[in-house]
Amino acid sequence: MANKIVREIIHAKGIDIGIYTKDFENEYISLTDIAKYRNDNDPRFVIQNWMRNRNTVEFLAVWEELHNPDFNRVQFEAVRSEAGLNRFVMTPTKWIEQTNAIGIVSKAGRYGGGTYAHSDIAMAFATWISPEFQLYIMKDYRRLKQDENSRFSLNWNLNRALSKVNYRIHTDAVKENLIPPELTPEQIAYTYASEADLLNVALFGQTAKQWKNNNPGKKGNVRDDANLNQLLVLANMESYNAILIEQGKSQSERLILLRNLAIRQMDTLVSINLSAVSALPGGDM
Repeated sequence: MANKIVREIIHAKGIDIGIYTKDFENEYISLTDIAKYRNDNDPRFVIQNWMRNRNTVEFLAVWEELHNPDFNRVQFEAVRSEAGLNRFVMTPTKWIEQTNAIGIVSKAGRYGGGTYAHSDIAMAFATWISPEFQLYIMKDYRRLKQDENSRFSLNWNLNRALSKVNYRIHTDAVKENLIPPELTPEQIAYTYASEADLLNVALFGQTAKQWKNNNPGKKGNVRDDANLNQLLVLANMESYNAILIEQGKSQSERLILLRNLAIRQMDTLVSINLSAVSALPGGDM
């Protein structure tokens, strides 16, 4: 299931700037909109002028090396050898295709189309255009993430609150009911991992190790790859599993019950808009 894209608009000195996220951790901001501060008629040229700068190319490469394990370093070296020369031309599409970059994204379409970049990169671009303009962008960007009525803020806060509270409930239940005092630290760690994989199998159909083996090119773990719907269901599953542990249910019994819960709640979340998630009951348990 593809992650749902959530879009918002931030404002700086009379310019509307698009922003979107798919995981509520990484935001991509429209470079096309930012560039309109310098050239409203053809912002593409502003972006291209920025990207043909050698310092820009090296900055983008460092960002990719920090966040993108699939970054093509060999192709980057070829790009860098040309950067700064009069004949050198670089576009977002060319950069993405040659280096397998993920920090810059080109989106087609009349509405919401254009060039987007991770917020780290977008702020660097805005500073290059105008340090003053960048401060206005940053101010409204922070406002957006703190605004209690923003879809970004609602989903971030809901997800974080559920995860923190339910993780504490879940780990306390495991500690109190499955881990006698005489267990070694290694055995305690193994029990936690076993419970985590019980939830992974119930929701994702595979353990963390199986997911890693099946996705060798992906960064992070199976839960990092989950979409918001899955994370919300996982939070409820952690609470439910804590109750089942206290009831003395075996792992095999809990696996079946947790799987049934996951199916029901995923079906429910798919059929509603994420903006209504906060109105859901506490889980069909």
